[in-house]
Amino acid sequence: MTHFACTMCGKCCQDLRLPLSVAESVSWIRRGGTLEVFCDAVPWPVEPAADDVPAQHKRRVSFAAASGSQPIRVIVTLVAAFDGPCPNLRDDMRCDIYDERPRVCRIYPAEVVPYLKFVPANKLCPPEAWSATHPPFEQNGRIFDAETAEIIRQSRETTAQDADVKQRVMALLGFTAAAFSNEGFVIYTPDPAAALDALETAIAAASSPMSIEAIHDWTFVSNQQETVEALRSIKAKATASDPHDPQEGPAFQYLGFRPAQSASH
Repeated sequence: MTHFACTMCGKCCQDLRLPLSVAESVSWIRRGGTLEVFCDAVPWPVEPAADDVPAQHKRRVSFAAASGSQPIRVIVTLVAAFDGPCPNLRDDMRCDIYDERPRVCRIYPAEVVPYLKFVPANKLCPPEAWSATHPPFEQNGRIFDAETAEIIRQSRETTAQDADVKQRVMALLGFTAAAFSNEGFVIYTPDPAAALDALETAIAAASSPMSIEAIHDWTFVSNQQETVEALRSIKAKATASDPHDPQEGPAFQYLGFRPAQSASH
């Protein structure tokens, strides 16, 4: 059993990329924050088995699209980006928007992804936060705090509901590149006014049928040449990442999880 209590050290409020819901993204931009858009995708030729928890989770939080002639699922993560302290962190380590802070802040240090194991050593909290004198927090995947458990449930539900809205946002912003899942992310940093307009327009249109124009022909981006060639072999659109080459469409950065490799490697 893991015990936990926040020590207000402020370490979880520094140099972060915080996943946000669509509604939270609107609030973040309105407060003057920087929004980044992380995109990754995976070929989706068949539906996964019902007991494949990671794949079923990926399906719930993604939207269907196409890359060349290959059906894919695209995962879009809207991210509050800041270097140094969060703009809402006070000098006394209190949160200036505590009652309106994002869900990901409310549940920390718990995990929101259902198949991720809770590991205290992976968290930013100091050792004293885990003292056995604190209230029970987690055991074998069960979160003891009822409020935290409910926020996790809400977060998962909202993320799934947001997928279609995110598809509309991508269409409005013209974002059509995604990293190959588990290899990295394509990162867009849209103009705040354009992002806010796209989000609000997409939210307003959420109940109407999706237009065919919203289903983009996506391009995979990878710094692994073998991945690029494998994707092309199944008739998907794929390109090697190179930040020095001009890109078609809106500019983006590529964040790879592995060093770049050519086919000869």
